[in-house]
Amino acid sequence: MHLLEYLETELRPFDEAFVSPVDSAALSQLAMVEAAGIVPPLRERDVERLRRVGGIDVQGATMPGAEDSFLLRMADKADELADRMQARLTRPAHVGDLLAAERFGTMFTGLDQVNIKRAIAALAASPRFRVLELRDYVSLLDEDKRVQFSATCYVLPGAWAYIAFRGTDTSFTGWRENFDMAVTPPVPAQRMAAAYLELVARHLPPRLYVGGHSKGGNLATYAALRCSDAVRARIAAVFDHDGPGFKPGFLEDEAALRARAQLEGRLQRTVPMDSVVGMLMDAVAPETAVLSSAVGIDQHSVFTWEIEDGAFVGSPQVGAAARRTHEVMGEWLASFKSDELPGFIDALFRALESSGASNAGQIFGGGPQAAQLIREATRNADDEAREVIGPAIGRLAAISAAGIARDAAAGIKDGLSALFQRPRQG
Repeated sequence: MHLLEYLETELRPFDEAFVSPVDSAALSQLAMVEAAGIVPPLRERDVERLRRVGGIDVQGATMPGAEDSFLLRMADKADELADRMQARLTRPAHVGDLLAAERFGTMFTGLDQVNIKRAIAALAASPRFRVLELRDYVSLLDEDKRVQFSATCYVLPGAWAYIAFRGTDTSFTGWRENFDMAVTPPVPAQRMAAAYLELVARHLPPRLYVGGHSKGGNLATYAALRCSDAVRARIAAVFDHDGPGFKPGFLEDEAALRARAQLEGRLQRTVPMDSVVGMLMDAVAPETAVLSSAVGIDQHSVFTWEIEDGAFVGSPQVGAAARRTHEVMGEWLASFKSDELPGFIDALFRALESSGASNAGQIFGGGPQAAQLIREATRNADDEAREVIGPAIGRLAAISAAGIARDAAAGIKDGLSALFQRPRQG
């Protein structure tokens, strides 16, 4: 079965079957829903803090360093009292509240919107999930600062909370931020994820789960590694579903290494057997490969991952294609000089935005339309962009071809070795 069938058939409450990677995958997709006006928002003071952390201008923002001031700590205590009073007056949201047809035209983000819409109905009908309270919703997009960030909390009252970070939406800004992760980490969304986790943990149940799909998985991992020791001690599991890794050498400082040791056994990273996105850059935890009914990049969708007895069907290891992706992309990124990669990303997105696409999903989603838009981007790119993109793509092609040749040579060598090592007959 797949995720939608799981949601329709797993009827046990969470006190009988605890939160699993499959449950996390479902909640990570719910985080892709634009829920403003339905889910109670993160309090405005905390939204302003996130905006400051992300470098987004805020009218009346405090100066850097003010977060540690005595006055702000006193304001926090006043806010907490106000929160408790407001909680008594605010009706909590549930998944069923998202079933508002008048909102469907703008509600869904990401590349798998049809299945996300179906998942909402399945979650709302499920006795396992319909009891969850949805709260602390935030969604921030700033094209000038290249920031796309969204998060939501799903709470089982008196038991636990799942903090979900949204993956990449269809905006050019969101996709650009993915590329920036390879160049100048931490990007604003990563810093905001750590701040969000710290802010909401103060008023959530003691037991915490943190997770996300694609970029959301990267944000969940970063947040868990950069939050305070007190919050990290409350985290039962961090779920990273086919999220990209981190720039080589990043998160190797003393604090990050200590945090990784503290989270050992709680960092759960799932990738499809032929993962592409999850093989980009360096991961901080070993992956668990799962079987998918899709092919190639379509395996990135958690709705294609195979499930049996409430768990993902595992594979002994990722496939050769996934390993080759990791090796080729690592070698290609290393081929850029330190000042070259930002220029390449700028040129690439100038070209893509000149294609006539209204959003990045039309290009990165694949299919005939994507091919046509890429041709338009090539035709419309300015001379400077061509001069930067051409050599970089040429290096990628050469590295990829060399990798294929190495694989072929290794296969021939292994085949010949096996042939000549066979015992003679008779």
